[in-house]
Amino acid sequence: MQLPTTAQIRTAIEVLNKLGERLNERAANSVMQLQDSQFGVHQAGRIETTTIEQTSRIQSVAAQLEQWRDELVQQRRQCVSHHV
Repeated sequence: MQLPTTAQIRTAIEVLNKLGERLNERAANSVMQLQDSQFGVHQAGRIETTTIEQTSRIQSVAAQLEQWRDELVQQRRQCVSHHV
């Protein structure tokens, strides 16, 4: 298995961050379109809860990718220092 480059991991992190932003924007737009009623308040709560769960998962994966990227950078530095 070929490891991804740090640039590829950085791109994946950026994509995940953009996805989180998009989810937040869509949720905000959806909440604003709801009617001001008990049902609307309930729906808004569900939308917000779901969005928080989704963005939390995205942030968790992005953090794991950042950690992996840092490990790869460290390994590559060690390889370079051993070859020099």
